[in-house]
Amino acid sequence: MKFLPFIFLAILVSVFCVAVPEETKSVETEYEYLRIHIRANSNSNADQKIKFDIKNDIVNFLTPYLSEAETKEDAIKIIQSNLKVLEVLVDNNLEQNNFDYKSSCEIKKENFPTRYYDNYVLEEGEYDALIITLGEGEGDNWWCVVYPPLCFVNKNVTEEQDIVYNSRLLGIIKKFFE
Repeated sequence: MKFLPFIFLAILVSVFCVAVPEETKSVETEYEYLRIHIRANSNSNADQKIKFDIKNDIVNFLTPYLSEAETKEDAIKIIQSNLKVLEVLVDNNLEQNNFDYKSSCEIKKENFPTRYYDNYVLEEGEYDALIITLGEGEGDNWWCVVYPPLCFVNKNVTEEQDIVYNSRLLGIIKKFFE
């Protein structure tokens, strides 16, 4: 029992030595990811601006809920239970900004092109996604990853700051040595 912390540490060091990060990691399976796709009504300046305003509202609303998700399935359940709330949130924003169209929110499978996120590559393919369509949904769109949260970061983080992700493994290790 006396050597248990040293054995655990040796195993941990071995794992980290074997798992040397690559410059860019290609994600093997798209099924572990839940994406988000916001389709603007059109390419007018007003429609594109409101798309980004709505994106910010959605991110701010979902971030505290999704921080509790431990799996993609958890994230899907959280979003499904809030779909009507999301639609009301978006429609209220549209109405307050004098847009005469509404939105729709749904979770479904959708094809996405290859996308790069820092050191990760999500290959082209079909992914589960939260789809938010504004009006006709014929304008340029915005997409990202909801789970794991590659695009959902602390709203107090600025572009110049480093983004800090919490590690569950590091939390377990810290608790073990406390």
